[in-house]
Amino acid sequence: MRRSRYFLSAGLAIVVAGMAHSALAQSEIKIGEINSYSLLPAFTEPYRKGWQLALEQINAAGGINGKKLVVISKDDGGKPADAQTAANELVSSEKVVMLTGTFLSNIGLAVSDFANQKKVFFLAAEPLTDAITWAKGNRYTFRLRPSNYMQAAMLVEAAAKLPAKRWATVAPNYEYGQSAVAVFKKLMSERRPDIQWVDEQWPPFGKLDAGPVVQALAAANPEAILNVTFGADLVKFVREGNTRGLFKDRAVVSFLTGEPEYLDPLKEETPAGWIVTGYPWYSIKTPEHDAFLKAYQAKYNDYPRLGSIVGYQTIKAAAAILTKANSDDPEKLIAATEGLSMPSPFGEITFRKIDHQSTLGAFVGKTALKDGKGIMVDSVYRKGSDFLPSDAEVAKLRPKE
Repeated sequence: MRRSRYFLSAGLAIVVAGMAHSALAQSEIKIGEINSYSLLPAFTEPYRKGWQLALEQINAAGGINGKKLVVISKDDGGKPADAQTAANELVSSEKVVMLTGTFLSNIGLAVSDFANQKKVFFLAAEPLTDAITWAKGNRYTFRLRPSNYMQAAMLVEAAAKLPAKRWATVAPNYEYGQSAVAVFKKLMSERRPDIQWVDEQWPPFGKLDAGPVVQALAAANPEAILNVTFGADLVKFVREGNTRGLFKDRAVVSFLTGEPEYLDPLKEETPAGWIVTGYPWYSIKTPEHDAFLKAYQAKYNDYPRLGSIVGYQTIKAAAAILTKANSDDPEKLIAATEGLSMPSPFGEITFRKIDHQSTLGAFVGKTALKDGKGIMVDSVYRKGSDFLPSDAEVAKLRPKE
């Protein structure tokens, strides 16, 4: 009899524990986050701080319709196959209701393909290739950051005014670099049919041999250079270019170089006068950005990088989508996101229905040296909505669903 009571009690305990676990699960909403933390810490560490701040704010304000938001994060190591494995684990084992994140364009495309095959909602944070919303776009994938097309169009607005007619390019030889160069050349040639493209340099990503690259560019004798290198490659390129006088009396137009994570390491070697996209956090004076900056500095005792903005807004966007949908059904998440507007540290943004691209913009300005440190000057915020092609053009670029 005692044994019967023991087993009855044990069984009851298991049932109660199971009910408690079930109740706990129902009180949470889990989303998966994937990024190249070990490969690109300069961007992804501030990015992680950004999304952690957003998560803290969301849950402090009551979560998602009263449920706690939980982010389960995985490192893809900069490998598309590992990113797809991580995505599969998050969906099948962790039971996340959506995927977010990724940095490199080839990885973003890999996770987008997974999302499309498995019918899982994916909010791409950082990958910039135009393919993710156009040529290889799908109904399950949305993108937060302004695309290569958008940033190229912003840069071309300034670059087209330069007198330079002979242009050369240097970019990492993978999806992002190839996409950025292609769209810049297209838009620039449309605005300035008189220019000539005299050289292209395609160093492998993360392995730029600066000497031969700079030598080849100098030999082509361009009047202007488009630069798409970033991170450690950018530092090598600038150092060698300064040493060999590559930038003397030449205009340089550069994607991303004004972002603090890439500008700061240049220190006193920062070349002046480059036309760049970036994030001059120290000169943005709006209520939305002031609130973000104050909260970020209070939590981390540090200044934000662009990664901080991207991570923050990615999770804020995920929360807005989940709140509106009030469901974990992918089709309802899609319906909730198409046309959805929300606040951001850069002002209101909208996820367009036609291509799932957000209208988050970017700052365009010039590099300068101040107190031994690189900064952005003469910066102006460009709204993403002002630098996107028409619906008719997008319809031709994006596959029919």
